[in-house]
Amino acid sequence: MLQEFKDFIAKGNVMDMAVGIIIGAAFTAIVKSMVGDLINPFVGLFMGGADFTNMFVVLAGDVAEGASLEAAREAGAAVFAYGAFIMAVINFLIIAFVVFMLVRYVNKVKEAAAKAEEEAPAPEEPAGPSELDVLLEIRDSLKK
Repeated sequence: MLQEFKDFIAKGNVMDMAVGIIIGAAFTAIVKSMVGDLINPFVGLFMGGADFTNMFVVLAGDVAEGASLEAAREAGAAVFAYGAFIMAVINFLIIAFVVFMLVRYVNKVKEAAAKAEEEAPAPEEPAGPSELDVLLEIRDSLKK
């Protein structure tokens, strides 16, 4: 079993996946900042100053009117944090769109490279007899 695990880890795909996960974690931090710092204020502006991150309903417990979600959670109240869910959906949609655009760009680059490879002239054959010609000549000279 240990040998199988070593073989699995040694495969190139596992290393590629690990790099992808690390880059994805960094990318998630960027998207989270973009949504929280750039998009959320505009959405709040259009919704009359509403901030999604602090949209919640108290299901049980005592929470002061106008308290933040964090304060409500610290008070031990059971909260239905639908604003956090909305932000998670927005994050997902942005990440999905960016990944779609990235894959689309990579596919266009691959298609252009394949097209250039197809259109490239074939390498010229070297002047002189081919291997078959030489072998036929040797055969004919041996017959004599």
